[in-house]
Amino acid sequence: MRHRYRSCVCCLAELMGHPSFEVKETSLCTLMKFVEVEGEYPLVKAEWKGSFIFPRELLKLVVESLIPCEEDSSLLISRFQEYLEYDDVRYFVMKAVTENIGQVMQKTKEIPLPVYQQNVFSLISSISMPSRETELVNFMVKQDHLEEWKVSKLKEHKRAFERMWLVFLKYKLPTSLYKKVLMILHDSILPHMNEPTLMIDFLTAAYDIGGAISLLALNGLFVLIHQHNLEYPDFYKKLYSLLDPSIYHVKYRARFFRLMDLFLSSSHLPAYLVAAFIKRLSRLALTAPPEALLMVIPFICNLFRRHPACKVLVHRPGGPEDLLEDPYVMEEEEPSESRALESSLWELQALQNHYYPDVAKAAAIVNQSLSEMEDDISGLLELSTDELFDREVMKNTTDVPLEFEQARGLFGKKNDIFAEHFALD
Repeated sequence: MRHRYRSCVCCLAELMGHPSFEVKETSLCTLMKFVEVEGEYPLVKAEWKGSFIFPRELLKLVVESLIPCEEDSSLLISRFQEYLEYDDVRYFVMKAVTENIGQVMQKTKEIPLPVYQQNVFSLISSISMPSRETELVNFMVKQDHLEEWKVSKLKEHKRAFERMWLVFLKYKLPTSLYKKVLMILHDSILPHMNEPTLMIDFLTAAYDIGGAISLLALNGLFVLIHQHNLEYPDFYKKLYSLLDPSIYHVKYRARFFRLMDLFLSSSHLPAYLVAAFIKRLSRLALTAPPEALLMVIPFICNLFRRHPACKVLVHRPGGPEDLLEDPYVMEEEEPSESRALESSLWELQALQNHYYPDVAKAAAIVNQSLSEMEDDISGLLELSTDELFDREVMKNTTDVPLEFEQARGLFGKKNDIFAEHFALD
């Protein structure tokens, strides 16, 4: 009977790769029912009285079937999520995933496997960790002496969770996966690790990739610096290096400025550093589209409110008035060497002559005394060109005179020969 049972389990595991999702789902639910029943009636006797039994090998087989190398199984993984609500199932799933990653990636000599790694990410990113030990009360397999079982300890869950993510991130990921991991890192991964600073190597490597991934990696680094006292002296230098003309045009512009607003929120930052950011943003604004300018000008004004020492950039009599006179060194990578505090914001003065009236009006605010209350830019971060057009179309405008002298002919001249034959009424 035991032999027949094992054969049945193997057949069900194979059917989890069936083309029909209904067959996959039925096989998964049947195997998880077997896990529950084996826990209640174990096939292996306890080694000693009071020892703990959980059908780990059967659950390991289920996990292996959930994360194949060739087929996307995200739909089946979403069906499996209800079982991850059980604390003991979640714990042993994390153990099984950690072991499986090592085995699969070693066989391929650490060459990226996009489909397999995406399946693993779908599974482990759906794991919801408890925040307190008192929440560990929901177990599929009941144990007599639960308080002695390490699966009932939050520290053990955190250790398994940490080990699983570190093994997953140890190997090179496809670019799309880097973004997905970094998007959830600061709020779904780091808070549930025993030693979050172990992520420093992954975050440093992710920053070197460039683009949006660099920005998202700096978000994780900021959490480690702010909440876990990590020393990372080049943080603001790296953030400064991300400021290039593309920041006003890329699709992740809103997220970039949300994060930069967070990074520059401290009032203890040195004036030369904030001034360098203000100057670089202002210089890049000269070629930015109107929707970006309506967001970045209030952003710069908020920086002035937080750091009054930087107002010298606005109120500097006899300061530089154009690019040729400006002492600011745009190409300097080190903010402290950029000479930003010696400059002035002639860029915002230039924007006061912008062709779009709302931009000119926004830039003119620096001529006035700034209020103490910061501007709320949250509604401007997602502003698009289409919205600007819609806003202009919806405006109620009166007739605007376009000529001070009435046109008398085709070319507007009094004695135009065309006026004799083509009078303009």
